[in-house]
Amino acid sequence: MASLIIHDKSGKQVGTYEIEPADLAPRINRRLLHQAVVAYQANARQGTFKSKSRSDVQGTTKKMYRQKGTGNARAGSRRSGVRRGGGHIFAKRPRDFSQVLPRKAARVATRMALAGKIRDQQIVLIDELKFDAPATREMASIVKALKCHGGSLLVATDGYNPGVYKSARNIAGVTVSPAADLNALTVTRSRQLLMTPAVLDGLRAAAQNEKSKSK
Repeated sequence: MASLIIHDKSGKQVGTYEIEPADLAPRINRRLLHQAVVAYQANARQGTFKSKSRSDVQGTTKKMYRQKGTGNARAGSRRSGVRRGGGHIFAKRPRDFSQVLPRKAARVATRMALAGKIRDQQIVLIDELKFDAPATREMASIVKALKCHGGSLLVATDGYNPGVYKSARNIAGVTVSPAADLNALTVTRSRQLLMTPAVLDGLRAAAQNEKSKSK
């Protein structure tokens, strides 16, 4: 059983939150986590690069000089990849890097990543995180008071929260995401996660609901 400390905006302890990592994922499969992270990274690649091969470069196909008698090495087309202005020998071509990951596997990998953060005490809880208007200075002071500065921080909100997003978007290393949009990549690449107990309750309930459906 993991005991997470609940802080207020000044960093003072106002309570504790008891949770078992197994409530989110019974076990952490590193192979599945790695597969999910690689799939998300691959799907982010555009694959629209292209370079010219010798067939794409403009130029004559006439032999540069006669085969023998010049003292030079044999040479054919000026478009050869070994000559200046020639095409690339192994030219790049547009390709699709996308990988298909089953939806169920993606959800399980996300829960495994969250369970790993709980086990490693990398989830920071705050009793309330709400802004009526964008307040970057206040958000920065909260991050500093909770000792979440100095590394990458992912703030998980209960749905789309414009106030939190606009308050944190100009702080280096801080990203904001609705809890429903979390995935294995965004969770694992962040050093710490900041959320409210209500958000963690929602993630916990969703995990329990998935488990009940799979039975």
